[in-house]
Amino acid sequence: MLTLAAATRKYLNEVLGIPTPKEKPWAQTGALPYFLQDAFQFAELELLGHPIVLAITPSNEKQALGDIRARLDKVRAQGEQPVVFVTDALASYERKRLIEQKVPFIVPGNQLYLPDLGLDLREHFRQRAPSTGTTLSPSTQAILIAALMNEPLATDWHPARLASAMGYTPMTLSRAVRELNAAGLATTRKVGRSQYLHRELPPQDIWDMARPLLRSPVRRTVWAVSDTLPAGRAWRLAGLSALARDSMLTEPRQPVYATTVAEWREALKAGAREAPEPSDDTQELELWIYDPALVPGQATVDPLSLTLSLQDSTDERVLQAVDELKGQLPW
Repeated sequence: MLTLAAATRKYLNEVLGIPTPKEKPWAQTGALPYFLQDAFQFAELELLGHPIVLAITPSNEKQALGDIRARLDKVRAQGEQPVVFVTDALASYERKRLIEQKVPFIVPGNQLYLPDLGLDLREHFRQRAPSTGTTLSPSTQAILIAALMNEPLATDWHPARLASAMGYTPMTLSRAVRELNAAGLATTRKVGRSQYLHRELPPQDIWDMARPLLRSPVRRTVWAVSDTLPAGRAWRLAGLSALARDSMLTEPRQPVYATTVAEWREALKAGAREAPEPSDDTQELELWIYDPALVPGQATVDPLSLTLSLQDSTDERVLQAVDELKGQLPW
């Protein structure tokens, strides 16, 4: 089994697509205070010609998030080199906290965040083309999530088949293909007359690369009077209701469902009423920018869209429950 230092080198090699020299012990470890030597294992690695220090947390130990930034600053002051926090796992709320504090970190095989190393890494990420925008369009986001959830092990996706099942037009499909290519999430490959999207990276890496380009699917939330809603509707559980189904989180007092803006307008025409505030006879409806039913045969929305819908929560219980959604992913 690879050490975390070796796993980090392998991960950088795979993600950046460049050879990374073998790691070595950091010569200045002995000059550090004992509490830092106890807290981390140190190694030195050359990245794009620049030596960086890996501050590695042993797998059986857990660092307090509030201490990491200060400890890395002390290590950096000693060696005057960039220092990167390395660990084998981080919960989503922990990643969010580290990013807020601009702490460089690597979770080998999972995520890479290097904000302040003074290195231009953009040219090395699989020759990624410049993005056409700061976020993917809603239809492109939906097609990508549907591909990752429904065909996670396929290295070639048939975008026309995905788009057709979702009711998208050929024009919308063409835009989605352009956006996915421009973001470096897939490349176009032709087989006969058919066009496929080819992915070079594992689905988890594609998801991690895509996250900065994705938005919450929730356009707005309304409170609907329960007994005025159309009978026979097939709206999916969403928000905290969906999260409670797959975690230890307590069910919310009012159930939360997801639907589209167009479906809600049709419900209003059929007699549904919107309440000004929540009460015992209301349901919370999230109005989504794309169809919440991306994965067939489920009572809840898909875990990737659910994660995006709750990503701005400040409740650590919710963030921990969101992290448990990893168990639902098909890869």
